[in-house]
Amino acid sequence: MTLIRPAADADLTALTAIYNHYIETSAATFDIRAFSTERRRAEWFNKHAPSGPHRVFVADDAGRVLGFAYSGAFRSKQAYETTVETSVYCAQGETGRGLGGKLYQALFDALASEDLEQAFALITLPNEPSEELHRRFGFERVGVLRSVGRKFDQLWDVALYQRPIRLES
Repeated sequence: MTLIRPAADADLTALTAIYNHYIETSAATFDIRAFSTERRRAEWFNKHAPSGPHRVFVADDAGRVLGFAYSGAFRSKQAYETTVETSVYCAQGETGRGLGGKLYQALFDALASEDLEQAFALITLPNEPSEELHRRFGFERVGVLRSVGRKFDQLWDVALYQRPIRLES
């Protein structure tokens, strides 16, 4: 049975391996160089906490991390503190099983009690499965940033999705 829980330091090696797979094989992230676990800890993981607006949740199947979802700073300027950027990644071979939805549900349930108003997600195009997941969670496409990332010798468009943290019932 898969447990969705807050990430712990012991998960970082698995989180890094999942993310590095996307760095090396897809345009889902615009990072170009794979991370060491220590670099990922310093540049990303340490900016998240078990409570507050910046969180990481993992899908754990008997100690094996199958994916993660997180919220982080949208922009560094102070007035953006009520806004987060969210993302979800599943391990190779674990997509299409509903893990992304379970991870996002846990993340948004946790964020509902925070002093937050909006969430944004950036999706490299084309990526219909990710766009569908975000639409199911109340995100709306609010724009497309044209040719903003160069990876694998190609320029990529990125869709900008937005949703309120607390959706009206």
